Amino acid sequence: MAKTAPRKKLPKELAVINADNCTGCESCREVCPVDCIELNTRNMGIKGVQSWCEIDLERCVGCEVCVHIPQKKSNPYELTVCPWNAIEMVKTEEVAHVVAQIGGPPEYINENWDRLVGTAHRLATLKAGG
Repeated sequence: MAKTAPRKKLPKELAVINADNCTGCESCREVCPVDCIELNTRNMGIKGVQSWCEIDLERCVGCEVCVHIPQKKSNPYELTVCPWNAIEMVKTEEVAHVVAQIGGPPEYINENWDRLVGTAHRLATLKAGG
């Protein structure tokens, strides 16, 4: 899922999915213009399967389309994408902390720490310095 070309500009905010609220319906995947959302599925033993979507922070451009469909400024109605309000826009400088807290089950976060939190921390450092 890693982006190969360096970013020209870091977004002010990145999308983060709260894994506890996400049902894996993939509504966000359908509308993402940069195709940076993937479905994670983990077998939880006899309790069943847990699914949630995850955003590749390296590729996220902060467009907010996964949160709501852009409308004209004169339109008072907002068309939300996620029926569970599981996606939030987070300041790039704060993404590492938020991903560590809500990015998935604790054992998943620990197993994927470098890819998830490490990437978010690197982007935050770049944003703070640039």
